[in-house]
Amino acid sequence: MRPLVKVSLVAVGYIGAFAIALAVRTAYIAATSGADRQMYAAMFDFGDDLLFLGVFGVASVVPSATALFFLRPYRRFWRVLSVIAVIAATTAIAALLDARSWRAADARSIATAWSALASLRILITPLFALGFFVCGVMAPSRIPRLTLLVATAVEVSVFVLWFGSLHRP
Repeated sequence: MRPLVKVSLVAVGYIGAFAIALAVRTAYIAATSGADRQMYAAMFDFGDDLLFLGVFGVASVVPSATALFFLRPYRRFWRVLSVIAVIAATTAIAALLDARSWRAADARSIATAWSALASLRILITPLFALGFFVCGVMAPSRIPRLTLLVATAVEVSVFVLWFGSLHRP
């Protein structure tokens, strides 16, 4: 298969994923229209954006796996991707530690802004976990596969620990 055909196939997949996410978001907005949506517009917008991001992440698994399949022969790509996954998983751990320490600290401290960003980082851990899992499944050799699957486990663990700490009395 020619490189242009491969790139076009993956691009069409991502366009389809974007269209699906946009359709779901539009349907959700239509289904939840009302006085609350007008009164709490910023909160609803944030939720709508998270919904779009989540649906797009799930819908883009197939084009991502296709792209990764085409990239299987390039060993350097997989090495770099493994290093990036380790760095990203490390930021998830740091975000979890920051979010936990923020709850115990004074809310007026200068670190409050950083802690808010840490919570946002933790909110996207499921998408990182899904991405690392797909990459790990598609990895052509043992070392990148294990590295990516460990990064997946770290992302899942961080989300579970954070989510569990929210529901403690």
